[in-house]
Amino acid sequence: MSAGTTVVVLIAARPGSGDTSPAGSSKWPPGVFVGNPNPRIRDRLWVVLAERIHDGQAVMIEPAATEQGWSARTAGCDRWTFFLSAFAVLGDPASRAYYDKKIAQG
Repeated sequence: MSAGTTVVVLIAARPGSGDTSPAGSSKWPPGVFVGNPNPRIRDRLWVVLAERIHDGQAVMIEPAATEQGWSARTAGCDRWTFFLSAFAVLGDPASRAYYDKKIAQG
C-alpha cells in the first residue's frame, strides 16, 4: 500500500445508506474502496459515512503518524468483530492477491 492510500470497507450497508441516484440505487454498495483522498476529503467522507451506515458496518484504514504508519476508524454495529475480520481476510493468500492487484490498478 502506498504512503497516502486509504482503504474503506463496507459490509451489510443497507440500500440508501449513501446518497441515492434517481434510480434509487445506493452509491455506497458493500465492498472495498481504495483511494488517495486528501485529509480534508477523507475526514468529511468518514463523517457522512458514519452518520449514514446505521446497522451496517464500516472500517477505514488510513495513513497516520503512528509507529505502524496507519490508523483505523470503525462505525456501525459489531465493529470490533468486523475490524478483526478485515485483517483476517488479508491473511488469506487469494484475498491478499486480489487486494494487491486492486492496489496496483490504482
